[in-house]
Amino acid sequence: MHVLLETERLRLRAFAGADLDNLRQLHGEPEVMRFLDRGHPAPELLVTRYARPAAFGYWAAEERTTAAFLGWFEFRPVRAGRTDEAELGYRLRRAAWGQGYATEGARALLSRGFTELGVVRVTATTMAVNAGSRRVLEKSGLRYIRTFHEEWADPLPGAEHGDVEYAVTAAEWRRPGTP
Repeated sequence: MHVLLETERLRLRAFAGADLDNLRQLHGEPEVMRFLDRGHPAPELLVTRYARPAAFGYWAAEERTTAAFLGWFEFRPVRAGRTDEAELGYRLRRAAWGQGYATEGARALLSRGFTELGVVRVTATTMAVNAGSRRVLEKSGLRYIRTFHEEWADPLPGAEHGDVEYAVTAAEWRRPGTP
């Protein structure tokens, strides 16, 4: 098993075939998918496309001491062929919410990106009405940049309020007082 990183409570590792059922369960949780899509995820893509270890990509998240599957994190280039700007994302089981796992994983990925991978800027987006994810991004050190509106063929409830972009640069992250 290829481990990307470990924190006090989390392990981020490469996906394996055994994760397919866990991903199906995660993507089958209506509360988890509420702000993400209409329940048409493709967990097979995560397992097959991201099972190979790389510095950037999607990573299975598990509780470090029990190895219980919690969800996944993404840290990948915004533009193909360039690693100076990365996108941060995550999806955790409902049972893992409110325990600080998202913030802990996000902070660890930011640290790795800025100190080991040469990333200059990290961005993240979510629906404007997704207060939980917005709090995680803020606690992780990202700041609100803008609200924007996209056209969706099958918009989710709340889409009329738009999406929000958050970001942090390496210089901002290194300032004293940044999480």
